[in-house]
Amino acid sequence: MPKKILIFPFGGNARESVVSILAINEIKRQWDIIGFLDDNRSVWGKICCGIKVIGGREMIGRFPDAMILAVQGNPDNYLMRKQIIESLGVDHTRFATIAHPSVVVASDANIGTNVLLMPNVFISCGVSVGDHCVVLPNTTVSHDAVIGDYSCVGSGVSISGNVNIGSECYIGSGVKVRENIRIGKRSIIGIGSTVISNIEERAVAVGSPCRVIRK
Repeated sequence: MPKKILIFPFGGNARESVVSILAINEIKRQWDIIGFLDDNRSVWGKICCGIKVIGGREMIGRFPDAMILAVQGNPDNYLMRKQIIESLGVDHTRFATIAHPSVVVASDANIGTNVLLMPNVFISCGVSVGDHCVVLPNTTVSHDAVIGDYSCVGSGVSISGNVNIGSECYIGSGVKVRENIRIGKRSIIGIGSTVISNIEERAVAVGSPCRVIRK
């Protein structure tokens, strides 16, 4: 029997998650999407891919048997991801993890809870992806790399072996990270940057080579 799922909020990541869920269901029906949730009343009733915004977070209590996919986050509010997801008050066991059928995950990789892996993501051997993470399409995470909890990784990113990305980071699309690099927690790496040296915590860094421009 398919599992019920609610998707929060009605943002870009959430709407794109529907593409992956529907692709999963084309192979074998695993999910029954009840609808989107969003605290912004102005989007209530809107529809994406046939799925409607049915209300705000109060709807979680009306569907106690439904799983939750909470994929809020963009460069403007990524530092609030942890706060917003925790504020839902959802038990850890109710969060879903979604991977598009084209995703490749090594058998010894570890994928957390409430994770969204979009099309053509490659997760190599020994990789660890923490809880509440989003990885956009066509991204490669090489051997033994670590992505911390509540982090977002853009599309077309190349993360080399033994890279450690701290919690609550935002890695922009097209970024390349050299092997053995550490990116401190709550940092943002700008689109298209090439990271060849460690990045400190709570930094905004851009460029090729990537340099910190502000805290």
